Amino acid sequence: MGLGLAPPSAFGALRYANAPYIRSISAGYFMPDYRRAFCPGGTFFFTVNLLQRRNNPLLTRHVETLRAVVREVRRKHPFHIHGWVVLPEHLHAIMELPQGDADFSMRWRLIKSGFSKQLPVDERRSRVRMNRGERGIWQRRFWEHLIRDEADFAAHMDYLHFNPVKHGYVQCVADWPFSTFHRLVAAGVYPQDWAGSARADGLSLPD
Repeated sequence: MGLGLAPPSAFGALRYANAPYIRSISAGYFMPDYRRAFCPGGTFFFTVNLLQRRNNPLLTRHVETLRAVVREVRRKHPFHIHGWVVLPEHLHAIMELPQGDADFSMRWRLIKSGFSKQLPVDERRSRVRMNRGERGIWQRRFWEHLIRDEADFAAHMDYLHFNPVKHGYVQCVADWPFSTFHRLVAAGVYPQDWAGSARADGLSLPD
């Protein structure tokens, strides 16, 4: 993944070779068919925010650092990435954990701390954080949602990939470089000109 200059290589291998499209007759656009990708029982949608979200492009500025940290955490504590998008001050991810392993909190803790350790200590910190020896980069909590079924999976994948357009960073989904969208286009899951879907519009998620 580059710093906005080229499409990313994404955050991990994806399993969507030759995935078919289904056409929404009423809406008149192609929708990805995710039935081959969804695995029940251990797939989660996450929203992870920076502590300072106002005018803070930290994640996209240091996206290569974030990517390296994610790769190292995955090497030690495997998980599969279905979808991932990095925005300037927050990110969304859809992860599938190995069977019998539900410790996504540990993985996020390692990702957040590993990223923070690579940055100079120049952020503003509260006295409480300073007394605890904590950095002031990430919000302590994150939001997670257990994917229930194929329809829920598809809606969250669409929501994730449309997020840069929703926030006004780009006009076309394909124009945002920090996303797994490009890999999914190459794998035949999304068309290059995909512009969102009605099934994601009904989701009420923290952003």
